[in-house]
Amino acid sequence: VEMDAALALRSQINEALAAAGGGKVSVNDLVVKATARALRAHPLLNVSWDDGARIRHDRIHIGVAVSLDDGLITVTAPDVDVRPLGEVAADIAGKAQRAREGRLTSDDMAYPSTFTVSNLGMYGVESFTAIINPPEACILAVGGAIATPVVRDGAVVVRQVMKVTLSADHRVVDGASAAAFLVTFKQLLEQPLGMLV
Repeated sequence: VEMDAALALRSQINEALAAAGGGKVSVNDLVVKATARALRAHPLLNVSWDDGARIRHDRIHIGVAVSLDDGLITVTAPDVDVRPLGEVAADIAGKAQRAREGRLTSDDMAYPSTFTVSNLGMYGVESFTAIINPPEACILAVGGAIATPVVRDGAVVVRQVMKVTLSADHRVVDGASAAAFLVTFKQLLEQPLGMLV
């Protein structure tokens, strides 16, 4: 995914948030929002596998993997597809901070995730494969945005390219549906204004 437009939008959003008194949107927040919007367009991936049956979810609750001193925990941002980006960012940041401090509340854990995003880009990881969190059917592994030479109109230019890997449980998600989701996800991040309207 070419991230130049998304990174430029993030800078503008963070300038506006700073002028309004605070808050910050991370690259991962944009990824989470794009994931939710892509899931709304491709609901066959917003599913779980439970006792031999596929469970479809009407609401989109994105799990975000958070690193702790002694392992990982997933915090959930509910209804990401319909909430404003700044609100989602604040929700994830607050829950991640409380998770690191061992202060998660029952309200923080009230919504089970329907799809998880695991981002290792901040560690300099370019790409990896994440393991699905049952009963969810999918997890998206996200690497860092790396300056990469690409060819545009016959010329080599440098773009910030982020690699993602989708793991999907083929008992409930087929490859064609997964590919269609990834196409939409890529389009949303490469033309990010569409996520905000």
